[in-house]
Amino acid sequence: MAAKGHSVGVLAFDGMKMLDLTGPAEVFSEANRFGADYRLTVVSVGGKPVSSSIGMRVPVDADVADAPAFDTLLVVGGDRLPEAPVEPGLTAATAELAARSGRVAAICTGAFLLGAAGLLDGRRATTHWQHTALLARRHPRARVEPDAIFVRDGTTYTSAGVTAGIDLALALLEEEHGPDLTRRVARSLVVYMQRPGGQSQFSPSLQGPAPRTPVLRLVQDAVQADPTGEHSLDTLAAAVRVSPRHLTRMFRTELGTTPMKYVELLRFDIAKALLDAGHNATEAAARAGFPSYESLRRAFARHLGISPTKYQHRFATTGTGSRTPAPPH
Repeated sequence: MAAKGHSVGVLAFDGMKMLDLTGPAEVFSEANRFGADYRLTVVSVGGKPVSSSIGMRVPVDADVADAPAFDTLLVVGGDRLPEAPVEPGLTAATAELAARSGRVAAICTGAFLLGAAGLLDGRRATTHWQHTALLARRHPRARVEPDAIFVRDGTTYTSAGVTAGIDLALALLEEEHGPDLTRRVARSLVVYMQRPGGQSQFSPSLQGPAPRTPVLRLVQDAVQADPTGEHSLDTLAAAVRVSPRHLTRMFRTELGTTPMKYVELLRFDIAKALLDAGHNATEAAARAGFPSYESLRRAFARHLGISPTKYQHRFATTGTGSRTPAPPH
């Protein structure tokens, strides 16, 4: 068991995501109820209170310059971090605190702060699925893992979207106090001790800008308008009057995929939405354009690593009435 009085510092700033702070804080506070001794200190540049993403003012305990060495440093995220370069003062504060902390953990877009401070160079990392590509471009020396809920590389930790900060805090807690206490905390907070799957299960597979090429837009519009239609490579190519080889080349060049993979991803997203709404897997397969439940199951295995039935049990909404049992998996 960890020594008493494990100090946790949180670097806060204007525009920070409130849940990035309160989610992990609740994990550590709940752990204290079961015998741990985590002591939270919120710091900011200049020691001034900060304004959170929901407009609530967050009081601060200390200036970064006066902060002690922390056993664990949490760096929260904020919507502005991916949108513009991080200001030098905040970057310097991150580097300064990290240098005297035992381990450093970034929540969501807080990874951009670690990157700006050079703390991701040569390390594996992740962030919210919407920003993983940008994190990789902005910090090419980092090895970004887009589907991870959280990543540990040595004493540096990064996590996905805001609620993944809870997952990360539980993992940190388990390192200090083992699985039994951590399981009690997870049960008390009614969360997974270890969330199944990666963050791709929460992201639209086809998220991204519309293609620039008119031919590709025509193909996308046709598939989206009738996902259950006959969309073989030859049929799609004939519809836009290009050869199958040329259509495949355009898809690879501009979208980084193939026409057939695009069709599957579109149908996959539709099937996920149908499962979320309470339809059984057989219905979802048919209405999304999959020829059978088995083909839907294979698509889920490729993209999420779980069956449609398991996905629905974990993530579907409630209140949709009774569901017809799905096929066995």
